[in-house]
Amino acid sequence: MPFPLLSWIDDELASLMDADLYRARRVIEKRVPGRITVDGIDYLDVSSNDYLGLAADPRIIDAAREVIEEMGFGAAASPLVSGYTKWHQKLEREIARFEGTESAVVFPSGFAANLGTITSLVGPDDLIFSDVRNHASLIDGCRLSKASIRRFDGREIDSLRVVLQDAKQFRRRLIVTDSVFSMDGDVAPLDLLAEIAHESDSMLYVDEAHATGVLGKTGSGACELLGVKERVSIRMGTLSKALGGMGGFVAGSKDLCDWLINRSRSYIYSTGFPAAAAAAACRAIEIVADEPERSSRVNQTADDLRTELAIAGFSTGSSRTPIVPLILGESTKALAFAEQLRHRGVMAVAIRPPTVPPGTARIRLSISAAHESDEIQNLVSIIVSVAKSLS
Repeated sequence: MPFPLLSWIDDELASLMDADLYRARRVIEKRVPGRITVDGIDYLDVSSNDYLGLAADPRIIDAAREVIEEMGFGAAASPLVSGYTKWHQKLEREIARFEGTESAVVFPSGFAANLGTITSLVGPDDLIFSDVRNHASLIDGCRLSKASIRRFDGREIDSLRVVLQDAKQFRRRLIVTDSVFSMDGDVAPLDLLAEIAHESDSMLYVDEAHATGVLGKTGSGACELLGVKERVSIRMGTLSKALGGMGGFVAGSKDLCDWLINRSRSYIYSTGFPAAAAAAACRAIEIVADEPERSSRVNQTADDLRTELAIAGFSTGSSRTPIVPLILGESTKALAFAEQLRHRGVMAVAIRPPTVPPGTARIRLSISAAHESDEIQNLVSIIVSVAKSLS
């Protein structure tokens, strides 16, 4: 082995394999809304976050193509150098209008948005309250901030009230939560969190990654759905899921966004994402506004799937979004279930620890507006068939 100091990796990888926690990638050869091709085989795709079926929409592709011809592909520099174009500026204005805020800042990814924003808002003299089910990017942002961290469970909200009563000695207090939890598909109690944040003089940070474009009357997310947009200090969203593109954003006051531009390290020191991606995102936001039936359809389809799975005796937890978890228990069972689904023409992913707690491994079914009702009926039949074969 040419690098003996890395020989420990072999043993660690073997341990992951023994625990059914090893992960490998599949090469996607082709993607159309609701379906993907792997190794020359066409599959029903219930593994992606393309909730509105926009990732391959010709209108979005055309918008990106036009800007590539005008400006090339790469941004070539960080936004504060020369990587901020008229398309990035237009996108930020469109996001602010879409979100109903004074301003917005776009980041290369949602992960970068969470890391850069949280670490710029709080530090060693501050206190963060982080939901136990938060996404890894939120967790890492909290840790990197060096603030004190208290975890809470949004399903048992009274515990947060109690802890906050003893937090007055900290300079700043920040409550951090996903709005839609990506492995459970349920919605955080944002109305109660907004109330608690007001009572305790705390900032409230809401990650709308899996709600942007999907929830609320105009599709701006769960804050809109629950009527708390004006009471949430910082709203983060993504352009890479329902909007079918790439990048992340933070929407809020002009002062907040000016602060991020000056203090967020993942913004300042990252090359900007392509202008073509910004143009594509602008077009996607227009489509969400013009075609609200897309979000209505994907939510209704997910409701139908949950109903059919419940009738068949499966648990989908407290899901109420296009994310429908099929909770199975142990990692070995989830892996076997996913493999059997694949053999029957369904691409779905087994989610295992540490992404979810031990004993709650699952198949994460992610529904798209591109899925037809007969495909969902067939999916239920296949799931029932796989369950019988494995039992």
